[in-house]
Amino acid sequence: MNTLIITDTTAVRMNVIVQRTQNLLVAGAKAMMIESLKEKLRNGVAHFIFVKKNGEVREAFGTTNAAVAAKYTNGNGVSREHFKTTAYFDIEKGEWRSFRWESLVKVF
Repeated sequence: MNTLIITDTTAVRMNVIVQRTQNLLVAGAKAMMIESLKEKLRNGVAHFIFVKKNGEVREAFGTTNAAVAAKYTNGNGVSREHFKTTAYFDIEKGEWRSFRWESLVKVF
């Protein structure tokens, strides 16, 4: 038997995605993908695809792992979660980036 646990954070993300897409099924799937992605970002380099605001498809390799991104983090500022986005350190560009939750397409 598989058990699906939805945390408060996942539920908040789901609600935001439903408001933006008007699709509960898509919202649930994307909220769970974000949970998976955030775990991969914490543990190393994650490979994922999202659609940029201008409609361009972006393939990204990023991390939030402190060992990799620490020298690029100053601890100042507001969490991207406040803006309903997920932040990651783009290892190809060497800069912090973020994407809107509903724009996530695939996590490898």
